[in-house]
Amino acid sequence: MRLTGKEINRLTIFTLAELARRRRARGRRLNAPEAVAIVCDEIFEMAWDGLPLAEVVDRAGALLDRDEVMEGVPAIVPRIEVDALFPSGTLLVVVERPFGPPGDVDAAPGAVKPADEPVTVNPGAVAVNVIVENTADVPIEVTSHFHFFEANRHLTFDRKAAYGMRLDVPAGTSVRWRPGERKEVELIPIEGDGHSWGFGGLVDGPLDVADAAATLEEAIKRGYQHGEEADAD
Repeated sequence: MRLTGKEINRLTIFTLAELARRRRARGRRLNAPEAVAIVCDEIFEMAWDGLPLAEVVDRAGALLDRDEVMEGVPAIVPRIEVDALFPSGTLLVVVERPFGPPGDVDAAPGAVKPADEPVTVNPGAVAVNVIVENTADVPIEVTSHFHFFEANRHLTFDRKAAYGMRLDVPAGTSVRWRPGERKEVELIPIEGDGHSWGFGGLVDGPLDVADAAATLEEAIKRGYQHGEEADAD
């Protein structure tokens, strides 16, 4: 039997989730991989059954509590994000605090202790403000280093102002829009070698070489929403 990489990953999660359920049934507290596997496995099955996204999130967040996991797990797993296949297509499921409040973060294994003084994110970067609206009927989330110009086609904003830019947020974090939500975000230039590969497949190369006007025209042809009224500051 030939299996795709995605199918192998699904079976790996299922296997670990089954092991975790057996240990849980014996009264054992679960470690982080075991607890995450149970939640992800249940998310996949609820999505496959066609439950609404909001209901999947609510149910997933109530599967385990902090008394069923090892000390420190709620602190090191503050959020679970997983792509699940619904009848309408693949959607990102985000579960905040899946195992309850973090408790004593400093005592958790692998804990990150904040500095005594505030830390400036992206110091010296010149930010551009754009107003972004989610016109889809599902939440949309954009991560910190995504080329914002190529962000989800159902987000309406001034894509011309966003060319070569990313969100001005800490690495590894993201900004989320609920359906119909409209909010202002700050964008800063993509640094490093200034290349954009993948994402929406609109640039795939050096940002300073690509024709920004032609790329915007191509994006609009592909259905990416663009609103000039969301002027950059």
